[in-house]
Amino acid sequence: MLASLRKASCVARVSLPAAPSTSFRLNPTPNKAFSAGQKRFLSIHEYQSVQLLNSYGIATPKSIAAKTPEEAYQAAKELSASGSVIKAQVLAGGRGKGNFDNGFQGGVHLVESPEQAKEFAFKMLGAKLITKQTGAHGRICNTVMLAERRDAAHEYYVAILNDRGVGGPVLVTSAQGGMNIEEVAAKDPSAIITTPINFENGLSKEEALGVAKKLGFKTERAQSEAADTFINLYKIAKDKDATQIEINPLGETSAGEVLCMDAKFGFDDNAEFRQKDIFALRDISQEEPSEVEAQKANLNFIKLDGSIGCLVNGAGLAMATMDVLALHGGNPANFLDVGGGATPETVKKAFEILTSDPKVKSIFINIFGGIMRCDYIAEGVINAAKELNINIPLIVRLKGTKEAEAKAMIKESGLKIIAHDNLDEAAEQAVQLAA
Repeated sequence: MLASLRKASCVARVSLPAAPSTSFRLNPTPNKAFSAGQKRFLSIHEYQSVQLLNSYGIATPKSIAAKTPEEAYQAAKELSASGSVIKAQVLAGGRGKGNFDNGFQGGVHLVESPEQAKEFAFKMLGAKLITKQTGAHGRICNTVMLAERRDAAHEYYVAILNDRGVGGPVLVTSAQGGMNIEEVAAKDPSAIITTPINFENGLSKEEALGVAKKLGFKTERAQSEAADTFINLYKIAKDKDATQIEINPLGETSAGEVLCMDAKFGFDDNAEFRQKDIFALRDISQEEPSEVEAQKANLNFIKLDGSIGCLVNGAGLAMATMDVLALHGGNPANFLDVGGGATPETVKKAFEILTSDPKVKSIFINIFGGIMRCDYIAEGVINAAKELNINIPLIVRLKGTKEAEAKAMIKESGLKIIAHDNLDEAAEQAVQLAA
């Protein structure tokens, strides 16, 4: 719902229509389709992706995960005598150009010796890597991956995505791999090859070979290996309810080997009930703690960078709220969507999450009561204000079901809760009080 407010994600949009929030299967989780639960679209670490690729017979450079400097030392010894590559395992792009909060530069390095691997791991592990996708706070690095050094004579881009225009899954490929694929698509749309995939049957070997030849794989061996890779990537996507698989680059070595040299996976959280093995890989240390806490309470929560805490019901109202705050020069610190099934207890929990952010200077409650009852919201606001000793200004706009009762409850509470009927006036005051 509110996931569209997030900043850069790992989804490769290319020139395709936006991918729908469905997995490769069509039956949603029982009793979850109408939940207000947050959509995670689970991502997994690169070393976990490598393990998944290998389990389907897809070739990658040999790699070993390490959680301590000593494990990194042993991993480097086990890998090629010609050296290896060490990669910080954080769920963000741009790792190679990132920097750690301890001053160490770069999340990807060539390693010349086991001793150097140990040294690099010591500097990476336990530190936060800051990249263009993490924001200034960065993300903790708890694991590094050592991979054998393999040089690609040519790099390709491959992805499996859902495409609304096609009405199903597609194979997206380009001979210009190893680059920002959005820029490639913008500059030269013809460089992107989009191949529809039969949902039930997947890609045939003939179809996959046709794509490999279009991309320019040189030898029959390389064409066959590339085709098998395309076929097996779709098998993973369908078997594991993936929303995206992105391989960038898919490398072709001078010897004609085809290797997946980097991988990003995303999975639909509606499939969690049948993908226990995949969701067991979730690393909440890579997620915003307040968003994790909100998810436990069945609340949709997106953390942003402003100073106005926002409690709304519904994604459309959230967008409208953001717009009207911006018109008055304000910026939301977050959006917290209580959905249509909130209770006074969940509203109180919402306030605990909102007030835990020191950046929040005012709280704007904007509720349209259709399915949601305004009196439940009012009761939750009053309880939270009393029990949490909230001293942040509360601006409330309630419209719809049980609106009169809700306003009476707020008035009788004797608390400093500022009620408004007009959205524009309410937003203006929320901005003023957050200044």
